[in-house]
Amino acid sequence: MPVFFQSRAGRQCMSIVGLGITLWLLAALLQFDDSLVSFMTAFGNYGADKLVLGLGIAGAMSFIYSVLRIADLRKEMELRVAAQAKADWTATHDHLTKLPNRYAFERKILSRPVRNDDEIEEWDNSVTIFSVDLDGFKKVNDLVGHKGGDVLLIEVARRICALGNADCVYRFGGDEFIIVAFALTAEREERFAKLLIQAVTRPIHIDGFAVEVGASVGYDRWVEGSEPLGDAAHRADLAMYEAKSRGPNHYLVFETSMQDKVTERASLEARLRAAIATKAIKPFYQPLIDLKTGQLCGFEALARWIDEDGVNIPPPVFIDIAEETGMITALFEDLLAQACSDALTWPAHVMLSFNVSAVQMEDRLLTSRILKVLSASRLPPQRLEIEITENALIQDPAVAAVILEELHAAGIQIALDDFGTGYSSLAQLARYRFDKIKIDKSFIATYRDDERQEKIVRAMLGLGRSLNIKTTAEGVEEHGQLAFLLQLGCDVGQGYLFGKAMPADEASIFIRNRNANLASRA
Repeated sequence: MPVFFQSRAGRQCMSIVGLGITLWLLAALLQFDDSLVSFMTAFGNYGADKLVLGLGIAGAMSFIYSVLRIADLRKEMELRVAAQAKADWTATHDHLTKLPNRYAFERKILSRPVRNDDEIEEWDNSVTIFSVDLDGFKKVNDLVGHKGGDVLLIEVARRICALGNADCVYRFGGDEFIIVAFALTAEREERFAKLLIQAVTRPIHIDGFAVEVGASVGYDRWVEGSEPLGDAAHRADLAMYEAKSRGPNHYLVFETSMQDKVTERASLEARLRAAIATKAIKPFYQPLIDLKTGQLCGFEALARWIDEDGVNIPPPVFIDIAEETGMITALFEDLLAQACSDALTWPAHVMLSFNVSAVQMEDRLLTSRILKVLSASRLPPQRLEIEITENALIQDPAVAAVILEELHAAGIQIALDDFGTGYSSLAQLARYRFDKIKIDKSFIATYRDDERQEKIVRAMLGLGRSLNIKTTAEGVEEHGQLAFLLQLGCDVGQGYLFGKAMPADEASIFIRNRNANLASRA
């Protein structure tokens, strides 16, 4: 009832009852009842008494009707309150794990928890936010399906909630969880982070499979009243991503350097976007030499970025950012267009070799993008060689197979880059058709110091000959390495011994000088 009386209808009811009591008291003071009796006596022959009786009965019926309507209204209000509570719960909880979600976390007002006497001294009004992200969750979905993935998430949520000090557990979507723990010392924070990893990484049996996932944990402390709770959660996220970058099953407490790293990355991302728009990133060209004839047979295009301050940004840094932010397609098309335009100035037998990243191999429009650039630049497809790493082929093998077939059909050659450093190298050679395999420079650099490495290089070159696939050795820097490769019948060499990556104008000079040297020897 208190809820009813707080409503508009309840207030109106109370007002009417109060008015009725007031009128009754006023009638009693004015002796209205005596006047009513006199009226009924005087006009009894005219049915006045029956009129008054009828009015009394009508008033009683109206009162009963009002009571029934009030009861219905109360029931309706209770149903509405229950529906609102249910809607609120639905909006603030994850439907799968039944844990509160990000919205619930954002509007939560932390209250001081009740502690027993033994813990009161440890209470320092602090809260620790733990951010947990699962590693390898996609593989579980691939193995047992999305329903199996749901089962795993439910079990992970149950395990986290079962841990001590997990006062509040939230699911922020996907495979990310937030845990709020109260009054932990630094030692207990670290211990709890370890317990989280141990709880999450224990095998889970789903449909007859024992599946496992890893966990990355980051955490930071929040002191009530000093800042918004979301700031501490953001720092915990930064620590978690830093832990994730170090491999599965790591935990880290937030450090200021992590925020600096994110700030620097954001700045670099903005500069990269501007560099792509202004075409500030240029292709440099490293020569490919036919080891049997000594002639230049091609150039590999390598992206180089020197910013406005003259600082050389390493390719792995800006290419990773381009892949993560979706800028890789624009960067790829721009660099390929520049490289194709430069290649038109080279002799017709000099090939252009160009790299495709793992992210791009998931793009079903990759072939059409390449052909569009070739058509615009008028470079024959037969003069283009696309280099693909082994790891790029395992992201989506079905799509990769389609792309490779389309490229071959267009007359473009395919090289398997960094051969021997990825996954299932021989399986890739069996499944896909390649025109060339490139032996990674790590094998060339160490073959003389490690007998096993030498045998591996010999096996790779022998495999290329038996499959009638040309071989390129990367990282040739010494004449001894060159002699070794010539002895084993390697087809193409690439490395500092022949030339470093150079801009387009220097590549033209290199071609002229190379031709002149060969002519003088002849």
